[in-house]
Amino acid sequence: MALIEELKWRGLLHDMTPGVEKLLNTGITTGYVGFDPTADSLHIGNLVPIILLMHLQRSGHRPMALIGGATGRVGDPSGKTEERKLLDVSTIEANLTAQRKQLERFLDFDCGPQSAVVVNNFEWFEHLGFLDFIRDVGKHITVNYMLSKDSVKKRLETGMSFTEFSYQLIQGYDFYHLWKHHDVKLQMGGSDQWGNIVTGTELIRRLGGGEAHALTAPLITKADGSKFGKSEGGNVWLDANKTSPYTFYQYWLNVADADAERFIKIFTFMSQAHIEEHIVQHRVNPSQRSLQKVLASEITRLVHGDEALRTALAATEILFGKATREHLDDLNLGELLSVFEGVPQASIRKDQLHSGVGIIDALTESGFMSSSSEARRALKENSIQVNKSKVDHNCLLTTSDLLAERVILLQRGKKNYYLLITE
Repeated sequence: MALIEELKWRGLLHDMTPGVEKLLNTGITTGYVGFDPTADSLHIGNLVPIILLMHLQRSGHRPMALIGGATGRVGDPSGKTEERKLLDVSTIEANLTAQRKQLERFLDFDCGPQSAVVVNNFEWFEHLGFLDFIRDVGKHITVNYMLSKDSVKKRLETGMSFTEFSYQLIQGYDFYHLWKHHDVKLQMGGSDQWGNIVTGTELIRRLGGGEAHALTAPLITKADGSKFGKSEGGNVWLDANKTSPYTFYQYWLNVADADAERFIKIFTFMSQAHIEEHIVQHRVNPSQRSLQKVLASEITRLVHGDEALRTALAATEILFGKATREHLDDLNLGELLSVFEGVPQASIRKDQLHSGVGIIDALTESGFMSSSSEARRALKENSIQVNKSKVDHNCLLTTSDLLAERVILLQRGKKNYYLLITE
């Protein structure tokens, strides 16, 4: 399927300049997307532009990711209601390094003419003086043109600094520089970037006498009106150390039915036939959440890989399914603590476990049970589990019960958990 047709049926096309399809049909086209280095990890809000680059490469073209070492020092006002806090140079550089490493997971950098490229716009802005810029570049774009952009108009009442006002001109120059020196003829991004992107096409036309194109994807929204990409804990990051694969998987598993039908087209590379088949199956029995399970698995595999998906599935089985000790043994210490984040815990000395700790003592001295009589009653009711296995009053906890060599999981009933962690 041609790239534009592919983007349309997936809901990934919002707008484009006339001539994009003709451009893509004339040979290998280099298209780029810009990323703002405001954090040391990309988040799921960045997945759409990443996926645009992936579709571009899969359709035989050359993707380029621009990481804004220069523009990151200014701050993009698009979609913002107030001035961004500016970062220091060392923080931006650290963020650039981390984001570049993440992008290498999604794009192929060794496939001949279609090989992906990462560039940093600080490389060409570092030696470009302010007077040279406003003389040679600024004179080609009028203030009236800049004021017409939504990113500016929405901020006129609350105020905008000259720094942020100049952002569209700086981003436009990026496009001009890449067109002139790297034969880049297409810039892609979210629909909120349209004004910045076409400023670039105008600079290319007015300053270079050339032609370039813009393509945008719609901004992702949720059916209930809440902000996409946010969980109770904040951003859903692509870095496994900031958002665990389990938490990442759970985010997608819990999306609404209406969102799942849209998201599986946008965020996966499954074929149209397979997606439609999964949607039909889901509509027959939506309570099984089969569509969400496929969606969560596909995106977790894409971002974190097969091993992390296996871990996320094991963690999900532990909390919501019929898990066994084997599922627990699949998790390392960090993953265990992530799965049981917020669960009450107590410490236990490892030397105690060498000689063995009776289950009643373990339940009461840890604070899980208020008294020995309560512990005995729960054991008699057959409601106590150690590492997902039911136990009786004869149970003796030893070092063999340690998960990841540090943790013992106690449980009463279906949802009442407690952790014993060795000192």
